[in-house]
Amino acid sequence: METLKYHNRFNYEAIPSRVGFEWPNKKRLAVYIGFNIEHFHFGSGLGANLGPSCPEPDVLNYMWRDYGNRVGVWRCLDLFEQLQMPTGAIINTALYEHCPEVIKAFVSRGDELIGHGHTNSERQGTLVESQEFELIKSCKEIIRKQSGVAPKGWLSPWISESLVTPDLLSEAHYAYTLNWCHDDQPTRVKTRQNLNFWSIPYPQELNDIPMIMHRQMDAVDFSQMIIDQFDEMMYQAYKGGLQKSLVMGIALHPYIVGQPYRLKHLRNALTHINKFKDDIWLTTPGGICDYMNTL
Repeated sequence: METLKYHNRFNYEAIPSRVGFEWPNKKRLAVYIGFNIEHFHFGSGLGANLGPSCPEPDVLNYMWRDYGNRVGVWRCLDLFEQLQMPTGAIINTALYEHCPEVIKAFVSRGDELIGHGHTNSERQGTLVESQEFELIKSCKEIIRKQSGVAPKGWLSPWISESLVTPDLLSEAHYAYTLNWCHDDQPTRVKTRQNLNFWSIPYPQELNDIPMIMHRQMDAVDFSQMIIDQFDEMMYQAYKGGLQKSLVMGIALHPYIVGQPYRLKHLRNALTHINKFKDDIWLTTPGGICDYMNTL
């Protein structure tokens, strides 16, 4: 039988057989919040939906998403401030024209800015290579120019990739991608120019879009899901059979968890995690990437 096609970016490696390491201060669980802040075309393009899609202009779904930038993001920021939790702000560069004060608020906290395309109305995986490379480079330059720091990491809108996306990201001098959701530890990714490039774990299940919007999970259940994930990963890192240093990401969107009745339950989940702040490494994806380069 024929051998299945493979991406050849990294080899299979079972987690029990890997060389052990520890996070800073001998911690074994790194926890980060990936906070997706997005802007959309009005009257066209892609976007998460609260209700059935309507003929454009789809006012219902567009305005629901924009609520996140007008109200929800500020509620979430207040929660992050109360708990003194850092975030990785995953941003569309279109936000610099629409609501620059949102990005400024994250920069003022010292949060990491992560490239997320220009708008989530568009996928990048369908672009020809030169267009995709220009998108990746231009987003990096806009963030550097507007916020004074170039992003280290990238999450594609809708996690859409071409066959050469990791190569283009590394050649544009990004240090890591969040697209490859295949592990609980960082993975070094092979690129065509053999540049140093990482995949940092990003959650596809501990994520409010697939859980709350697609599987219609209640906010109470999503909160409990975060708590259960944390408790079990703490057990696996320190007491279970694996006892390996792990990464736990939490993927959030302000138009979803920024709704007051959901925020209440998110607060419960993050407060639970914060009780263990002396036993875990609360960090950002960029912090994880930087540390891996020291090992």
